[in-house]
Amino acid sequence: MRWFFLGLSLLVLVPGCAPGRTLAPLAPQVALDPLLDPASPEMTGEAPAVFKVLFETTAGDFVVEVERALAPLGADRFHRLVRAGYYDGARFFRVLPGFVVQFGLSGVPERNQVWRDATLSDDPVVASNVRGMLSYAMAGPDSRTVQVFINFGNNARLDGDGFAPFGRVSGGMDVVERLHAGYGEGAPRGEGPLQSRIQEEGEPYLAQEFPNLDQIIRAWILHETEVPLPAEVDP
Repeated sequence: MRWFFLGLSLLVLVPGCAPGRTLAPLAPQVALDPLLDPASPEMTGEAPAVFKVLFETTAGDFVVEVERALAPLGADRFHRLVRAGYYDGARFFRVLPGFVVQFGLSGVPERNQVWRDATLSDDPVVASNVRGMLSYAMAGPDSRTVQVFINFGNNARLDGDGFAPFGRVSGGMDVVERLHAGYGEGAPRGEGPLQSRIQEEGEPYLAQEFPNLDQIIRAWILHETEVPLPAEVDP
């Protein structure tokens, strides 16, 4: 009798289900990628006053220390992007010794499409673009998005153009200087990749035509209990 009543209760709970027929399984819930929506809750919030990011790359590891007071809007976005894993897998696609190394275009074209127009208002320039400092690439006022460059030398001339540093390489600058620079500037001025094709084709384009470019394996925010691998020294 117990099994009879159990079966009966199922028939009551699932009206219209013929005996011996099973229900189709529910469609799996697919988690939305927050990196496809710059306005998602995961991509909001204020960064800590100071935080460090460990970049694990194919050339070795280096540490970046970000100070929010230098460029609050830029620091906030950088913190969110790192936290969400945006830079993981990205290539250092523009490496110009004595000048800068640039990264921040995703290997996932869909991400490039949504972040291309997610511009930030300018931060005032508080610090200078000297060796080891990080700033956003930009194409004019209020045009910063996700691309970042590290200064190889003293590029203080960029200060007057509105490039606002938000952090510095605090350890492993020797690793940054080892990043592959053989392709030079992007075409047509050099033999490096076209940014438009990175935007549209992502990692397959870079892997096929520029396989020697170094890559970010993973970037994550360090906590006080974690010890950075590179010795933290002035760059």
